[in-house]
Amino acid sequence: MNWLQALILGLIQGLTEYLPVSSSGHLAIGQALFGLENGESNLAFTVLLHVATVLSTVVILWSEIVWLFKDLFKFKWNEGTKYIVNILISMIPVAIVGFFFKDKIEEVFGSGLLIVGIMLLVTAALLTFSYFAKPRQKENISPVHAFIIGIAQACAVMPGLSRSGSTIATGLLLGNKKEKLAQFSFLMVIPPILGEALLDVKDMIEVGFGEAMGGLSPVAAIVGFLAAFISGCFACKWMINLVKKGKLIWFAVYCVIVGVVAIIFC
Repeated sequence: MNWLQALILGLIQGLTEYLPVSSSGHLAIGQALFGLENGESNLAFTVLLHVATVLSTVVILWSEIVWLFKDLFKFKWNEGTKYIVNILISMIPVAIVGFFFKDKIEEVFGSGLLIVGIMLLVTAALLTFSYFAKPRQKENISPVHAFIIGIAQACAVMPGLSRSGSTIATGLLLGNKKEKLAQFSFLMVIPPILGEALLDVKDMIEVGFGEAMGGLSPVAAIVGFLAAFISGCFACKWMINLVKKGKLIWFAVYCVIVGVVAIIFC
């Protein structure tokens, strides 16, 4: 992988991690176009991109994260503590999937662009339903809704099924306020992404750092990391504003186009 490929893949990861178009699906398409394998040889690069997107979330939502920890360490049952409990509840489904079905999911990731295209069409359907559905909006995200949104996040481990699109669309269909959904969606993914990165590091140790690096140069690694981080900051802030305005239907159109193209050329 050269620095230009790393730059493009980093931009793809940073932008599509937050926009409801599936980062995993777009990375799979990008790697296919570059003739790169999505496997152990690119493991280190994948970890770098995941860490970069987590850092972009922390930067953009820093004030909310500080508020949560301040409330948590008051050791009282307050709004911040309730919010953290909801995040922990939302992690249960993805933790179950990660621990018990990780190998099966990795097999799906190596099955070509057909599954990516199909899941992009599913993402488009979810975004469309959430756009036209007008349920009564609830003031706060409940623990039950947090768990259901967590199930949507667990399903989104499928390449092509957008995590942000699935969780935000599910939350909207449940009647949660748009103003709070994007923030919750982005905060709830921080622990799972960090957990996945730690599992990837374990895999890197098992296969050996040399093989895991896959010929990735320091320059390419730095370029990819910075591209994912900077574009991630931009996309995270943009997506929060888009959810508030309710303009996600255009991403559904985009997902249909890319999904059909992926299926045709798989």
